Amino acid sequence: MKIKLLGKRILFLMAVILVTSLAYAGDLKPHKIGPRDKCPVCGMFAKYPDFAAQIQFRDGATLHFDGAKDMFKYYLNLSRYAPGKKTADISAVFVTDYYDLTEVDGLAAYYVLGSDVYGPMGRELVPFAKESKARDFLKDHRGKSIIRFREVTPAVLRLLD
Repeated sequence: MKIKLLGKRILFLMAVILVTSLAYAGDLKPHKIGPRDKCPVCGMFAKYPDFAAQIQFRDGATLHFDGAKDMFKYYLNLSRYAPGKKTADISAVFVTDYYDLTEVDGLAAYYVLGSDVYGPMGRELVPFAKESKARDFLKDHRGKSIIRFREVTPAVLRLLD
């Protein structure tokens, strides 16, 4: 009898954890840019939805950026832009897919480096949800390479400034 009760409690606890996890994951959606949202890196109003990027923190804060380049500058230098915050405090990163103009998971995106397409802040890392689209863009716009999120470094960003 005690074993059945213990088993039911464990199943109930597992169900609660699963539902809570799914509810939290469902909240990880891009937020719309508001008319007063400014890029914390350059100070410009984030009014270019075709290049928009954002970082969401676990505490509920969302920051909007002019493009992936400024978002990476922020991400790679949290101690300067957000003292006391760590990358572990980030719950989601979104970037705008260049062709679809939809906001996609920035951690999983493919970024074209060195193309002839410029964003609001000049040369830009151009994001895509699918590698095949990034390859097409690379060919069509004289890109230099395709890189992933973890490959973006301060040295890569310096090439764009």
